[in-house]
Amino acid sequence: MILAINGGAKLRTTPFPAYNTIGSEEEEAVLRVLRSGKLSTYLGTWHDDFYGGPEVRALEKEWCDYFGVKHAISVNSATSGLYAAVGACGISPGDEVIVSAYTMSASATAALLYGAIPIFADIEEEYYCLDVKSIEAKITAKTKAIIVVDIFGQPYDAPAINALAKKYNLYVIEDAAQAPGAMLGNTFAGTLGDIGIYSLNYHKHIHSGEGGIIVTNDDALAHKLRLIRNHAEAVLSAKGIANKSELINMVGFNYRMTEIEAAIARCQLKKLPDLLTQRLANTEYLNQKLAKIPCILATKIRPNAKHAFYVHPLQFHAKIAGMHRNRFIDAVKAELPPTLLREESTVLLSYGYVKPLYLQPLYQERIAFGRDGYPFTLSDVTYPKGLCPVTEDMHYNRLITHEFMRPGMTQNDMDDVVRAFVKVWENREELL
Repeated sequence: MILAINGGAKLRTTPFPAYNTIGSEEEEAVLRVLRSGKLSTYLGTWHDDFYGGPEVRALEKEWCDYFGVKHAISVNSATSGLYAAVGACGISPGDEVIVSAYTMSASATAALLYGAIPIFADIEEEYYCLDVKSIEAKITAKTKAIIVVDIFGQPYDAPAINALAKKYNLYVIEDAAQAPGAMLGNTFAGTLGDIGIYSLNYHKHIHSGEGGIIVTNDDALAHKLRLIRNHAEAVLSAKGIANKSELINMVGFNYRMTEIEAAIARCQLKKLPDLLTQRLANTEYLNQKLAKIPCILATKIRPNAKHAFYVHPLQFHAKIAGMHRNRFIDAVKAELPPTLLREESTVLLSYGYVKPLYLQPLYQERIAFGRDGYPFTLSDVTYPKGLCPVTEDMHYNRLITHEFMRPGMTQNDMDDVVRAFVKVWENREELL
């Protein structure tokens, strides 16, 4: 049988079904807001509407109830949430913030926004979250916070990292953008650190097009987060300031969520449990089926954890396959079609995830703000290749990620994915 990459027939040509969780409930919610005439009621002055309109406030209450947290603050994106979290923690120019090298870029640039220096720590070989030993090796007198990431839906090692943070008096900011509904023990991901951030971007588990939710159990942090979200500097005089420390990082932004986005997100939140159940079942099915291919190693889940599977990570064993991962995965991708509504992404199967962040030009050239390179001018930290060896090995050699476990994928759809892997495995001599 000739592989498609070598000119043979593709195993499947019919596009995979779209991941579309929007239904009549969301349509009615949008119409309700449109008919009210109030698409947003935020005011950037000290007023009752400083905290937003009825849909925004209802979403925040429902989020608190669902995740068992004291405060939920809606924002226009998870990126905004990360930026607000760093500001609320009082991060200042020249401070250092330990971040993951293997995540979306905003998890690191959040530190740069306040003049702090991102310090990249390595990831765990089995779970891909920040490695506590690597974190501790990076801590200095300038370290003020750790931004952990529940990458791919896997909760971070909260007992170990939180204990380390307590030892060194550091904030833990949890990027849970990919992990709504994931748990460690009986505690939801996103609520494991001092501040957690969820994403409502269009390709996340649930979405409102764009949007994010910040959560915390700390009253003081919640107060600062709400101020930063909505033009803090414009309301402080009306609120009254007890001391100068309250002014730190109180240059605010417009991070506000609209009433339409909030109304959609309220509907989506109700769907989260069922969507997670489907993701977990589909992932288990694929793990069992792909286990027949010796060079593919299944996902490991942290003990006492519930994974949310934003994507399905696998590891590739090149020695068993007799070839590099990229060659094998290119052949699998050639057998499969794109996914509806994601046609621009071609086949939703990748080697690696994102290029290690410190290898981006921003960090290699040490230029962020202004031609002189602020805030890197405040530090002699450099970002050489080899800085995080596990991250680099995973990205360039071993890690595979795909989205074929999304709700909407039928068993027949997933069987086609498995058959593509099997076809390449059984005909791998064609690739050598």
